[in-house]
Amino acid sequence: MTNAHPTDTHVRAVEAPAPLGVGEIAPDFTLVDQYGVDVSLSAVRGVKNAVVVFYPAAFSGICRGELREIRDGLEDFQDGDIQVFAVSCDSMYTLRAWADVEGHFFPLLSDFWPHGEVARRYGVLNDEDGFALRGTFLIDRSGRVVWTEVRDIGHGRDFTAYREALARLRASSPDAVG
Repeated sequence: MTNAHPTDTHVRAVEAPAPLGVGEIAPDFTLVDQYGVDVSLSAVRGVKNAVVVFYPAAFSGICRGELREIRDGLEDFQDGDIQVFAVSCDSMYTLRAWADVEGHFFPLLSDFWPHGEVARRYGVLNDEDGFALRGTFLIDRSGRVVWTEVRDIGHGRDFTAYREALARLRASSPDAVG
């Protein structure tokens, strides 16, 4: 028991959970895409590797550049061996408008309600501002995180490091041709 006076104020910071780390099992999710279709991570488990890309907001500057990078280099992000899941806390309607303007035809998933729940489970939700940090999680077929990168809102991600991690994953795959 403490001897604190009742008028003393003690502020305890509530820390957000740490982002998922390498070796952890990626939480499953089902979110609606820009077309209103339910999309689940578990649909590719055991079949493909996956990359889950959290981004703060559609139509924002850095996010626009990052999603264009994914769109324009889609062969590095999505093919017969890997599925990309791009996730934000934007509504499905916002994501549809953005997909139409930008030509995004890969899944843009809405973590709108319950607001940011998937981002929270991955440890990348900024509760104070209500958006996801820039988190990238490369997940193998078994559902384990094999590489991750998390950055704050104002710092774009390093796609070179992602491509190197993906090359290592493909090289270590039992299906790799060598």
